[in-house]
Amino acid sequence: MGVKVLKPGLLTTVQDLGRYGYQKQGVVVGGAMDALALRIANLLAGNSEGAAALEICMQGPELQFEQDAMIAIAGADLSASINDKPVRLWRPVLVKAGNILRFGKPKHANYAYLAMAGGINVPVQMGSRSTYLSAGIGGLEGRALRSADTLHCGELSELNRAMLSELLLQVKKDDTFTEASWSPEPELLPSYEQNPVLRARGGLEYNWFSENSRGYIWSEKYQLTPQSDRMGYRLRGATLALEEEKDMLSSAVSFGTVQVPPQGSPIILMADSQTTGGYPRIAQIITADLPKLAQVQFGGIIRFEDVSLEEAQRLLYNQKKQVLALQQAIKYKLYQA
Repeated sequence: MGVKVLKPGLLTTVQDLGRYGYQKQGVVVGGAMDALALRIANLLAGNSEGAAALEICMQGPELQFEQDAMIAIAGADLSASINDKPVRLWRPVLVKAGNILRFGKPKHANYAYLAMAGGINVPVQMGSRSTYLSAGIGGLEGRALRSADTLHCGELSELNRAMLSELLLQVKKDDTFTEASWSPEPELLPSYEQNPVLRARGGLEYNWFSENSRGYIWSEKYQLTPQSDRMGYRLRGATLALEEEKDMLSSAVSFGTVQVPPQGSPIILMADSQTTGGYPRIAQIITADLPKLAQVQFGGIIRFEDVSLEEAQRLLYNQKKQVLALQQAIKYKLYQA
């Protein structure tokens, strides 16, 4: 299947769940900023949850489908439409050949994910198809989409074909697209907030900070600034300071690490963050809340809440259980007697 890029959007890249096993060589994990939305989009398109899809940042592309295709859009609401008719998120959609998918004004959150049946077929590099822009690897030639690019998808699986067949039964002759009549139950979908409370654990250098700073990180509000990107989200708020100056060797960091540089304004490391950092780590946002973090728009107000390790593990377990429940529900719907 060919999909022609008419307009590339602000920052549209191919992403999957990331590139693991190479951090010791300095290669970042990368992957989707909102991995949960990517997983759900893929499942709704009949793919494995880690298939390569398009990550669309705020201002989306215009894409023309050269053949009939099944897609699913998840994550941020970026006013998707096909031939100027609105398309709903969180459900399978059949797009007829020749029609154009557009994205308009962002209504809610930052990152949308467009999954296509079969997954986007770009070369695997170091175990992943994710685009790492700083190194120019993965995705489509290691870069964001450009006008006149063409995307191709992989072979359709049995599940892809079964879902496509169901949609073909619903489509009418003059339809440009048709949406599935079903979508996941709301409790299976992520909820995004412009002013979220992010659950976290104290970082490895937490006790290096002054008593006031240790109190601020849990009690004060921090605003997300426009000087933020896939590498890090910069915050504005109460200044954090060490009890006393200390030398620190570069140490391991990951998505969700909250570092504090000398000026005292926290930086939350994101999907494309470096593998090591030399600033003290005051907190670590729990994995289950990283999708919520990724979708906070500039100007959003963030608060941190201290939770136990056991609670962090429980929340991640429940999130993974919900994804599995969705996967099983889709298969049951298609294959039930």
